[in-house]
Amino acid sequence: MDIIGYSRLLVDEQIDVTRQLNRIVRDTEQVRTADAKGKLVRLPTGDGMALVFFTSPEAPIRCAVEISRALKQHPAIKLRMGLHSGPVNAVPDVNERQNVAGGGINLAQRVMDCGDAGHILLSKRIAEDLAQYARWRDHLHELGQVEVKHGVNLDLVSFYNDDVGNAELPEKFKQAAKASRAAVKRRRKKIFLGAAALLVIGCGIGFWAFLHQSSFRAPPISEKSIAVLPLENLSEEKENAYFADGIQEELLSNLSKIKDLKVISRTSVMQYKSGITRNLKQIAQQLGVSSVIEGSVRRSGTHIRVSVQLIDAQTDRHIWGQNYDRTLADSITLQDELATEIAGALGATLSPQEKARVEAKPTNNPAAYDAYLRGRAFAAGSQFDKSAVENAIQSYQEAVRLDPSFVLAWARLSCVQSGSFWLGEDPSPERLAAAKDSADR
Repeated sequence: MDIIGYSRLLVDEQIDVTRQLNRIVRDTEQVRTADAKGKLVRLPTGDGMALVFFTSPEAPIRCAVEISRALKQHPAIKLRMGLHSGPVNAVPDVNERQNVAGGGINLAQRVMDCGDAGHILLSKRIAEDLAQYARWRDHLHELGQVEVKHGVNLDLVSFYNDDVGNAELPEKFKQAAKASRAAVKRRRKKIFLGAAALLVIGCGIGFWAFLHQSSFRAPPISEKSIAVLPLENLSEEKENAYFADGIQEELLSNLSKIKDLKVISRTSVMQYKSGITRNLKQIAQQLGVSSVIEGSVRRSGTHIRVSVQLIDAQTDRHIWGQNYDRTLADSITLQDELATEIAGALGATLSPQEKARVEAKPTNNPAAYDAYLRGRAFAAGSQFDKSAVENAIQSYQEAVRLDPSFVLAWARLSCVQSGSFWLGEDPSPERLAAAKDSADR
């Protein structure tokens, strides 16, 4: 987000308006909540700031709405905002403070640059995520495509309603439309192409008007789209919850290897953690999927029972279900069995390469695999929870100690170690060296 006309303000005015904006942002519920959980990075940009949320897909738009409402009490602050969802990298700045960089930040900047005062602009990627939620869908208005820096074309969406946002077409889009019309008029001078040019003008203006007036529509839901909900831990020992979480993680990972399936990320489904009342039809609508997987895991010593069912969320019809009784040693191949059977039940096609990847056995050591699942469960927690990070590292280290050829565990260990270094949990040279050593195994 940035303040329009900031550079034209006097120095004392810049200081005052920056203080007001900082106070407004700090007071939003989304910022307070994410900050308290250690899942927010704030970056000052001189004439504004960037907020990076590591929470839910809805957090940025909720925050933008809160800020817009608060700004009604400060009409002198002309703010524009740009939202995008994408990868970011944690890096230390010149003062060794935590910072972030990457394509996600750069694209959010490009999105914001296309707006005017009051605009809340979204990339198509984050708009499609929000379109799965009924509370946001009617306020998403597609603008179309526009060229930004370095010749990149972006599909943008404007968020507005009677309360917040700016319903006006951004000036950048007006200029693009004006340039397009001018180019068409020049072509009309060519007699041979005269009729075609008139057709282009009619279709172009009509299409633009349609897009400008209609709300953003979510893409049709694929019949082969699926969400794997958190599995319920039915073990008497509640500390075995990590095993249920690990099974879900591995199942998600294997299903994601199948190109013919659309699989919702773990971040999106964890809000439906077991123990709460679930409305599967509503969950499917919110996530934009046709089918949902739910189930449970019960472990007693080395004996394991995994119960899984695949449900058509629109009709509440059971498509497929199965109980698996296994020992800890047998559980190593359980996730690939599950993924293959679920894909078959949905009519998905696996290429020979995909089949080989899904069926690849990560290790032959049951104890190493158990430690690996424990590490995955710890690592799935907050990247800013030092205790969870250290527990994940110790679990992965145990896995590779038990099986030094466990490549996947080495890779996960390197990721957690490097994340610990770059996010400032342990910025020591020894931690970075350990991450590099794990990656080289």
